[in-house]
Amino acid sequence: MNNLSWKFNRLRTMGVSEIGYRLLQAVQLRLELLLREGAKKYSLPSPKLSTFGRPWINTLPNQFDVRLYCDAADRVLAGYFDVFALKGAKLGFPPRWNRDPKTGTEAPLVFGKTLDYRDERIVGDIKYLWEPNRHLHLTTLAQAYHLSGDKRYAEGVQTFLESWFDQCPYPLGVNWTSSLELAIRLVNWSFTWHLLGGSSSYLFTSEEGQRFQRRWLDSVFQHCQFIAGFLSRHSSANNHLYGELMGLFVAAVTWPCWRESEQWKTQAYKELETETLKQNASDGVNREQAVYYQHEVTDMMLICWLTARANGVGFSRNFSSRLEKMLEFIASIMDLSGTVPMIGDADGALMVHWSQESDWDVYRSLLATGAYIYNRSDFKMKANHFDDKSRWLLGDEAKLQFDSIDTNDIQAKPRQEFREGGYFVMGDNFNADGEVRLVADAGPLGYLSIAAHGHADALSFTLSVAGNELLIDPGTYAFHTQKKWRDYFRGTSAHNTVRVDGMDQSESGGNFMWLRKANVSCESWESNEVKDCLVASHDGYIRLRDPIIHRRKIEFLKKESTIVVEDTLECSGTHDIELNWHFSEACKVVVEHDRIVATVANVRVDMTLSPGNAQPELVCGDDQLPLGWVSRRFDEKVPAPTVTWREKITGTARRSTILKISSG
Repeated sequence: MNNLSWKFNRLRTMGVSEIGYRLLQAVQLRLELLLREGAKKYSLPSPKLSTFGRPWINTLPNQFDVRLYCDAADRVLAGYFDVFALKGAKLGFPPRWNRDPKTGTEAPLVFGKTLDYRDERIVGDIKYLWEPNRHLHLTTLAQAYHLSGDKRYAEGVQTFLESWFDQCPYPLGVNWTSSLELAIRLVNWSFTWHLLGGSSSYLFTSEEGQRFQRRWLDSVFQHCQFIAGFLSRHSSANNHLYGELMGLFVAAVTWPCWRESEQWKTQAYKELETETLKQNASDGVNREQAVYYQHEVTDMMLICWLTARANGVGFSRNFSSRLEKMLEFIASIMDLSGTVPMIGDADGALMVHWSQESDWDVYRSLLATGAYIYNRSDFKMKANHFDDKSRWLLGDEAKLQFDSIDTNDIQAKPRQEFREGGYFVMGDNFNADGEVRLVADAGPLGYLSIAAHGHADALSFTLSVAGNELLIDPGTYAFHTQKKWRDYFRGTSAHNTVRVDGMDQSESGGNFMWLRKANVSCESWESNEVKDCLVASHDGYIRLRDPIIHRRKIEFLKKESTIVVEDTLECSGTHDIELNWHFSEACKVVVEHDRIVATVANVRVDMTLSPGNAQPELVCGDDQLPLGWVSRRFDEKVPAPTVTWREKITGTARRSTILKISSG
């Protein structure tokens, strides 16, 4: 889709208030641009250096494998950066901050808010350009300095920042376009500041050091002023707004150096309280309908909560309770092996790259932190161990309290019903060797009018047996670029549900926009010792000339270890339908006449469809359709077996898919 089409579709999703808000922002931009062009010298207010905020924890932790963190910092000093699919890319130290490391495109140093960062011809792949500019690698250098005392790492921080100030002057270039990018940069600056020793750091003792400190603080002020003036509102007031408020709050608490600081802190605090309850359902599901963004927003909340607690601010009980509920949801959908379904968008982003552990996991880490904060034995069991990120956030002593949490009397059964968020957990023998865990999606497409990070996955589900993934959500793969793959991975054919007439359930208006959305209704839910049963429907295909309602009944019969999926398509005309089943890349899948046999480890699933004359087709890694792929990490994909039943129906049709599970 070209940029003109994107802008037209974007206007279609806006309300009157949003259009007015954006017109006001446009006027503000023009005025600021005129002021910048007309001013020969822009003077910044002098910061008050008498008081700074406290670190997020009283005593910074030290009990780590020091070599692990020094090795990571040495790679940064040598100019090697990990940026998504680019592992150990030689970007130099310091790198060229306005250059996309993936395509080599150098973004122009023009007024940032007038730069179209969606145009690949101008900026390349914006995700790759922005990622190093979030300065997660800066915190890595500061960690190594804190643990080793080696001044090379602290001086590397100064070189790192000085080069960024030189190459990215306010308000020019692509690094002065998105408030979220500035906010995440501020958070990493805050943690780096404290790890270096705060205002008492030896870096600031000399005359040159004082000049560097003033230059850093001037940029902090510019960042805060920019964020406060360009907060994401209306249809884009999702995790972007939350992250922007996080950055503004953390910066205002860390550096309360200007008369505006108290106003920034108060505004961010109040809005964080409000947005926490708006963006996250009362059952703990983040309304973006994307599990990785559940992780990101939860992490943002933890950063704000810890920063506030250390500085005598404190968030409300409602804030803390919603955070705990969000962790509960993650624990409930996590299978025996620690895997969670890849529902919705995932961009691979971290707020701060705390842990250098090779087996580190974002979800288990959150649960380890939550186990300590809320004294939750179920979180501890799921986390499995106290990871390095939790130690960095909570301190060395927290490990002792984590270890003391008793898990002997833990109830194995998780929460299964998340009706407001739209997810239902079905299965048996939870958290035991014979676990069956099915996560069904009967929720909305996404959050707000554009539903930016939702996928057209209504009535889909994932299946894990004995900790082995069988039916999966294939993930995300692409974001701003590679439109073919962006459309596929978030489209209906990439999910375990029914597609009609080759169309997605919801109509896309661009990479982060849906124009017409499928509305999902949960009609009934029951769970007992004999079975779990969900009945839900969606109206995504009523936009067709001959409207269709898709109703799905998912029934797990526990004693028989059998899943029965009944799909009913209510219509009067003729339609082409396809039913797709996406298996993990670890599965061996074969077609035996009209039956599918999938095996992984010691687990076997036999799948049949009735009635109908459709024959199953097995596809693995097809570029043309496209079909048969899984993306475990951003911008990386591998072939995975997918089974498709295709047929033509006339009038209301009902099809039953039966999955018999066996093991041993």
